[in-house]
Amino acid sequence: MAEEMAQAQPRLTAPRSVRCIVKLGGAAITNKGELESINEENLRSACAQLRHAMSESDGDGAMEKVLGMDWSRKPGDPVDPAVDAEWIAGIARLGLDTNFVVVHGAGSFGHFQASRSGVHKGGLHSTLVKAGFVATRISVTSLNQEIVRALAREGIPSVGMSPFACGWSTQQRKLASANASQIFQSLHAGFVPVLHGDAVLDELLDCTILSGDVIIRHLAQLLSPKYVVFLTDVHGVYDRPPTDSNAVLLREIEVDDIGGWSIVKPALLQGNTKGVEISVAAHDTTGGMETKILEAAVIARLGIDVYITKAGTEHSLRALKGDVSTDSEDWLGTIIRSSK
Repeated sequence: MAEEMAQAQPRLTAPRSVRCIVKLGGAAITNKGELESINEENLRSACAQLRHAMSESDGDGAMEKVLGMDWSRKPGDPVDPAVDAEWIAGIARLGLDTNFVVVHGAGSFGHFQASRSGVHKGGLHSTLVKAGFVATRISVTSLNQEIVRALAREGIPSVGMSPFACGWSTQQRKLASANASQIFQSLHAGFVPVLHGDAVLDELLDCTILSGDVIIRHLAQLLSPKYVVFLTDVHGVYDRPPTDSNAVLLREIEVDDIGGWSIVKPALLQGNTKGVEISVAAHDTTGGMETKILEAAVIARLGIDVYITKAGTEHSLRALKGDVSTDSEDWLGTIIRSSK
């Protein structure tokens, strides 16, 4: 069904091939143990690295002075934001390759509300589920706004887009409708769309949760990016929960034509097709790392390399730049690619 939707969407309105789709993992940009708490340091680092990766100059940035685009006043600010309109008007171009799409997880936003009310199970006839649907969307859209603001402070022209508001819906939790016209138009205008996991309507269940990882898979089919990056709170995919002292980082995974996958690196696990042990937090209604791996495998089957690495590190910057290959022994992360 997702493939049929991808074929039905107009592809020529985007100015050129999208360079990268980035997933900001909820566990990386929020403090998952604290309700609605943003990991400010990780978020700032991810946004700064994204700007660096977008820069069209040879230096560390497109211009010495960052053109901040968050002109709103936050609670507690002593004065109104300073906007140097004359300086901004004199800038001919941003000097950024804005052919990126950002999708973020919810982390400590939304999951609590969804799990307490059972939104992911459906049933809007229930007052609890209906109230939880509203509460979940309030939470995830507030996080989306903060991420757009953080990107804007780095001079990245970002626009938030909620799947629910764009008319995305599911049928028994599988994506059924996904209007991407706003995404195409925004890319064409030089904006960076910022989407997020969301509570959406479901044709059979009334409602459910649409995860950011599923959104990325659909966008990869639609936009054919050069590569996809998942930024997480760990260095990549492990053969067991990374909290286990015996956990081994899987450096390279191959995916075949029918979706089967095997470990290529490290050599001690070469050929292993049994999968990995998965641990999912009790409040996580989207499947955690398991969903991430499955969706990444679908993307890799399209011939698009997927890089999974830890946010806020030199490895994440290299991934965002696309400066990673299967021979990169000094890069910490997981590469998931097609076996073709």
